[in-house]
Amino acid sequence: MNTLLSRRRLLFGGTTLAGAAMLGGLSTGALRLINPAMGELAAPVTPIRMSSNENPYGPSQKAVEAMQAAFSQSNLYGGINGQIFELLSKIEGVPANHITIGAGSGELLHAGGVLASLEPGSIVSPYPTFNSLARAAEVLGAEIINVPVGEDMHIDLNAMYAAIRPDTRLVYLCNPNNPLPTIIEKQALEDFVRAVAKDRLVFIDEAYYEYVDNPEFSSMMHLVAEGLNNIIIARTASKIHGFAGLRVGFGYAHPDLIAKINQVKTGSISILSQHAAYTAYQDMEFQDFSRARNKEGLALVEGMCDELGLRYVKSNANFAFFETGMDSDVFRASMREHNIMVGRTFQPFPTWARVSMAKPEEMAYFVQTYKKLYA
Repeated sequence: MNTLLSRRRLLFGGTTLAGAAMLGGLSTGALRLINPAMGELAAPVTPIRMSSNENPYGPSQKAVEAMQAAFSQSNLYGGINGQIFELLSKIEGVPANHITIGAGSGELLHAGGVLASLEPGSIVSPYPTFNSLARAAEVLGAEIINVPVGEDMHIDLNAMYAAIRPDTRLVYLCNPNNPLPTIIEKQALEDFVRAVAKDRLVFIDEAYYEYVDNPEFSSMMHLVAEGLNNIIIARTASKIHGFAGLRVGFGYAHPDLIAKINQVKTGSISILSQHAAYTAYQDMEFQDFSRARNKEGLALVEGMCDELGLRYVKSNANFAFFETGMDSDVFRASMREHNIMVGRTFQPFPTWARVSMAKPEEMAYFVQTYKKLYA
């Protein structure tokens, strides 16, 4: 706690804020100090986006340059998906024919929902969680069985297993979860997947896995590499790579499943996005930079929660989730008055807020604003 608080005070100082600006570029006015002695920050000129779990730095410069170089190929069909799959095969240790690409992981989640709805049945999903797959399946007639998280706000695998019925076609897990940035302990998850995948699909959404710094976490990619034929893993370039608007995601599964996913996908990825992704996944310097700045932002927010005695979920992602003590709609409107955009209401936690990590200097402004209003 003392470490977090001392780090928070340092980030309010001009020297560290200036350093953050040199590393990542100035924010939209939030960096300007109006009281240097107190480290007080002025309100930003335009709203700071802390609502959608985006990377505030956007794509890396190398990825941008790759897109610029690819413009001359924009008149051509096809692209370099094969090269991307070979690259990811080396990175992840799975054969290239176990990989597919989609318009963000969202397209792959929709594909999973479609596959699970080809026959009448149910889908088991934690609650709350990211529900894109469930929404797609429900439209097609699937019954969604929502399993509440445990009192510790972690996904309850025992309850998930107990909720499975003979007609359950798919079990969905988001790890780390969203909006609760918790993880599932790695051995418990592997045991669960091996048991459940014997006779139904298990879909694991690993959108935030690059941010995890927790020895209790493990991707389940090794199960795909092993050849387990009833597991799908979704990954996205939208988060750490800053591709939310470029729409690039990847699915990993047995080739038989990959073929089925490809049959229900609805489109293809632009040549610009393909080249950007191929470059971004090799740009470890930018990924490390994004992780480091994310940790700084989380240290500010969680340090504020420790200081003010606010309950929060220790984050394993690029967003914080904490209890404000007021209706989240009221809190969101209050923050908007100060040019801060925070996440929508997430049931069943109407007095909790999800705050995505912006740049550290912008998170310092958020902390300053929250303390002025509510401390």
